[in-house]
Parts: sequence; structure tokens; C-alpha cells
Amino acid sequence: MLLAPKWGTEEMASYLILSPPGAPNRSEVSDRYRDGTRFIRDGFSWKAFLFPAFWMLFNRLWLHAVAAILLQGFALELMRQPGFFIAGAAIWLGVHILAGLEGPDAVGQRLINRGWKIENLVSARDLATAEEIHFSQIEQESEADIHPKNWNIPAFNSNTSRPGPSFGLPGYDGGR
Repeated sequence: MLLAPKWGTEEMASYLILSPPGAPNRSEVSDRYRDGTRFIRDGFSWKAFLFPAFWMLFNRLWLHAVAAILLQGFALELMRQPGFFIAGAAIWLGVHILAGLEGPDAVGQRLINRGWKIENLVSARDLATAEEIHFSQIEQESEADIHPKNWNIPAFNSNTSRPGPSFGLPGYDGGR
């Protein structure tokens, strides 16, 4: 009996990583930075699909929530009218599908509009793996050590002509 490899069956997701306004630089890793970082999964949200208005209110998408409530109310009223059940059901389902597909992107866009910075985009199997990948990259960047042994580079003036500027242009040795 042959078994298919496991690596092909698992699903990868993209996570948009945002840091709050006023967060320290990536080289200054701290607990405050880790706690303030938001990971937003790019993909379908079942919670937004099943409960669009509540999900939007929970994520502070006020105008989106009001629009969803109004459209769902309109769809319910349309479904009660004879001959318009299918049209009302289509609007109702459309609100749910749109919330499920575009809800996470709306949350990320709201944060970006409020001054949050896009730090990274990571592909991972789950949130824990995305966090591990992102924060391990930051720690590696902050531990980079630059050796100053070649910092003092002697500059030799090889200009044999008269000193001073030549048509106002700097020479190759950096002087004028």
C-alpha cells in the first residue's frame, strides 16, 4: 500500500504582520513590541461568514457593520415579499460571502489607515508558525555584529595638479 507524502496535503496561509504606531524599530525587540504586533490571516474567515455584522462590530468596522445590517434587513424584507425570495436570499448570501472573503482585508486596511506599519508578510501553516518565523527573523537581524577593524580607510590624495576647485566640481579624493 502506497501512501501519499504528508507535505503536499497541508495548506499554507499568508499572514500580514502589522506593528502599531510608535512601535520600536525591528532591531529593538522587546515584549511590548511582540504584544502589540498583529497577525492578520489572508484568506476566508468562517466567523465573518457566519456572523458578519457581529464580527464587523467586534473588529471595529463600524460603517461596514451598519451596511451589513441594512443590507441584511433589506434582504429579509425582500424574502418576505411574494416572488422575491430568491433575490432576497441572494443578497443575504452575498453579504455573508463578501464578509467572509473581504473581512480580514478590511481589518488590515483599517489598521494601516490608523498609522500601523506593514512589517512583513509570512507564509505559514498556522499562526504559531507565522509568529515563530517573524520573530526569529527579527532576532537574527538584531544580533548582527559588525566588526570595526576596517573602518579607518586611509585616503590618499593622488591629485598632482594645483589645489582648489576645478569648475566647482569635487575631485575624486573628496576635496574641492
